[in-house]
Amino acid sequence: MTPRRTIAHQVRATGTALHAGVPVTMILSPAASGSGIVFRRADLGVDIPARYDLVRETRLGTVIGDGSAKVGVVEHLMAAAAGAEIDDLLVSLDGPEPPILDGDALSYLTLLESAGAAEQAQPRTVIKVLRPVTVEGNGAKACLLPDDSRSYSYELSFPVIGEQFYAFAFSRAGFKAEIAPARTFGFLNELEALNKMDLAKGASLANTLALDDSGVVNRERQRFADEFVRHKILDAIGDLALAGAPVIARFEGQKSGHATNNALLRALFSDARNYEHAQA
Repeated sequence: MTPRRTIAHQVRATGTALHAGVPVTMILSPAASGSGIVFRRADLGVDIPARYDLVRETRLGTVIGDGSAKVGVVEHLMAAAAGAEIDDLLVSLDGPEPPILDGDALSYLTLLESAGAAEQAQPRTVIKVLRPVTVEGNGAKACLLPDDSRSYSYELSFPVIGEQFYAFAFSRAGFKAEIAPARTFGFLNELEALNKMDLAKGASLANTLALDDSGVVNRERQRFADEFVRHKILDAIGDLALAGAPVIARFEGQKSGHATNNALLRALFSDARNYEHAQA
C-alpha cells in the first residue's frame, strides 16, 4: 500500500499573476486525507476543487471555476503537485491566479519540497486506463493508452521553433530534472493583442520565453534546446492531474493543448469501461 501524501507544514509565496498582472499571495497548507487538491479564493470565500469537470476555460491556460469564482493558470502548480506526488493540498489565493513565479513548475516544486511531505492514513488510489481513449480536433490529437506506468510523449510544431519531440517516463527525480524547469513561452507579436484582452499582463522576459521571427529573444533564460516541447509535457501532466488521482497510462500528444487535454479526461470518464480505480 502506498499512502496518500500532503505537505508537512504551511508555506507561502508572493508574485505576479500571469494574465491578470496583479500581485497575488499564495499559501500552501496541509489538507485532510482524501480531500484532494483544493484552490481557495480567500478574497471571495470560495473553495474550488481541482477537477477536470470544473474546468471553465482553456485559452492560454487552464481555468477552474465554481459559479462566478475562478482560478486561472492552475496547470503549473498542478504539475508540480503531481511531480512531487502530493495528493492532498489546500491552495489559498488572494487573487485570480497562482503567482506565475518563474514561469515553470520548478518554482512550485521547490516550494512544496521546502514544506516537507507527510504521509496520510488512507492509501493512494490511481486511475488505471483499460482502453485506448483518443480525442482530435483543429489539427491536434491526444491519446491515453493502457500501460502499467505513467509516461508522456509529445510532438510539437510551431513557427520559428520548428518540430520537436520528447518522451518522458515518470519519476519524481526525472520530473524535477527534465520537465519542471521548462518555462512557458509566447510570441511577442501576440502580446499587444493579448494585453487588450486582459491576458498576459504579468508576462515578462524573466518568466516567459519570448519568441520573434528570429527565434528566442531572451535566450539567456532558456534552459533546454527543446524547452518548448518539455513545457507542453509539463502542461499535460498538470492538466491530467485534474483527474483527481494519478492516471496510469501512456499519454501521447500531437499539437495538443489545454482544451485537448481536458477533452481527453472528459472522454476517459464518459465511459466506465475505459478505466478502473485501484490502489497504488
